[in-house]
Amino acid sequence: MPIGLSHGGANMYTSTEASREVLVGTKDGVAILERRAEGGWALAHHALAGLHISSIIVEPISGMIFAGAFFDRMYASEDGGRTWERRDTGLTVDDVYSLASVQNGDGSRLLAGTQPAHLFCSDDLGHHWRELPAMRDVPTVDAWSFPAPPHVAHTKFITVDPADSSTIYACIEQGALLKSSDQGQTWREINTVGFLSDHDRAVEHFYDVHKAVIDPRDRQRIYVTGGAGLYVTPDGGGRWERWMSPDWAPDVYPDGLVLNPRRPDVLFVAAAEHNPATWRESRYAGGKIFRSADGGRSWQRLRNGLPDRTRHEIGALCLEDWGDSFSVFAATTGGEVYASDDGGDHWSLIASGLAAVSKKGHDQLVAV
Repeated sequence: MPIGLSHGGANMYTSTEASREVLVGTKDGVAILERRAEGGWALAHHALAGLHISSIIVEPISGMIFAGAFFDRMYASEDGGRTWERRDTGLTVDDVYSLASVQNGDGSRLLAGTQPAHLFCSDDLGHHWRELPAMRDVPTVDAWSFPAPPHVAHTKFITVDPADSSTIYACIEQGALLKSSDQGQTWREINTVGFLSDHDRAVEHFYDVHKAVIDPRDRQRIYVTGGAGLYVTPDGGGRWERWMSPDWAPDVYPDGLVLNPRRPDVLFVAAAEHNPATWRESRYAGGKIFRSADGGRSWQRLRNGLPDRTRHEIGALCLEDWGDSFSVFAATTGGEVYASDDGGDHWSLIASGLAAVSKKGHDQLVAV
């Protein structure tokens, strides 16, 4: 089964063997990369040209593939991404940011996050959608915003508890980390109180929430990237610690975040050197990938095939756990895709010249 590599779609996969196809969500549709028998990768197909793809998921029961688009809605493919049809009845917002799927009895529920920040669900493989309106009932909703015009917050990422499909987390950029324990019927905010790991004092509510992942050994342990760095909670959001590597700048901008479900102490973060507010003048994001082998306490910058210095941001990061090893894939705002089949020790450039893989607007900040 193929896997997806996109900004706001699924970012962790488990397979019996390494997948032979990766569907990359770009600013100009879906690029399908195929692993060749003799080694290396090749561009096998291109679809949905003209759409800026925000998110890709592979629904595990049907094998169908779904793609959301910035400035647009939802598309579905029943043939591995070669052909697509629009499936958006009931989806009332024309700007999809994120996608996830949830096991729901014998079937699946699809979840779609949008800009403005709403959350929709479908129980019939995208044929019909309805909103989960309670996500906007939390007290801070009127304060949700975003620095860039039109200053409207979005549902950047959706995380489902791997051990309890009724528990969902929604990352609101900028605004909140929200948790629902009843399949989205009610929500509460869990990023309001925290403690710095090296100071005995409360930290401010962190508003800029990017990605969240859950330690499968301990569901109360949650990692979150955001505009203020990396945050970790040991108790499901009762308190938070800010964990920073010594070689990260104070305004480091981590976004992509994955862990190995079989070895959860192994995590990867994709981070730009500084906040995007600096990119417009410098035309430089300096995207890098870091690996932790101790649950996020320390981080090693990865090289060995990754560019030592690039102006681009890493717009998508995913991990596939398979067999005796695991693979990591990363795609940039420069249209490059890098892959490692040995857990991040060595990397290869497997595609270049693609359209940008980017959150909308970020590729323009570093364009020359």
